[in-house]
Amino acid sequence: MFARPLIDSTEFALNGRTLNGEIAVKELPRLAELLARLDGSIRYTVRGMQTDGMLFLLMDLSGTCHLCCQRCLEDLTHSVDISSRLQLLEGEDLTQDDDSDEVDGIEASKELDVLGLVEEELLLSLPFAPRHDEGLCDLASKSFGKADDRFGMLAQLKNKF
Repeated sequence: MFARPLIDSTEFALNGRTLNGEIAVKELPRLAELLARLDGSIRYTVRGMQTDGMLFLLMDLSGTCHLCCQRCLEDLTHSVDISSRLQLLEGEDLTQDDDSDEVDGIEASKELDVLGLVEEELLLSLPFAPRHDEGLCDLASKSFGKADDRFGMLAQLKNKF
């Protein structure tokens, strides 16, 4: 096991700091339970910045993880390329209803778990029902009767009995 990087998010943003790293997907437990295979890694960069008196964390994530195709249940390589802008909020700012979809807000923390934040951004970016692109799915290449007959497999089974 390794030490998880913790940052004081307010100080990090005020001083314009940057943190780079790479994490194996198998080290992210909530993500790992959704994957078809545990190989792959995610590179991350977290940059702090201050604009107009507001503090932000800018996150860039890239890499690959292996999901399960919901059509054929086979491995699906999912490319990760995420850029997020997260505004650091404190106290009553957290409860204000902001209809803006441009920036997401997170609670400022003295000990922000960077890898937890990386994992959360990855989980939010995953497709609800991952599938291979049309024509690339292994299921499409299997012959279950006529190509245009969706119930061809059932017809074949019916004829066997």
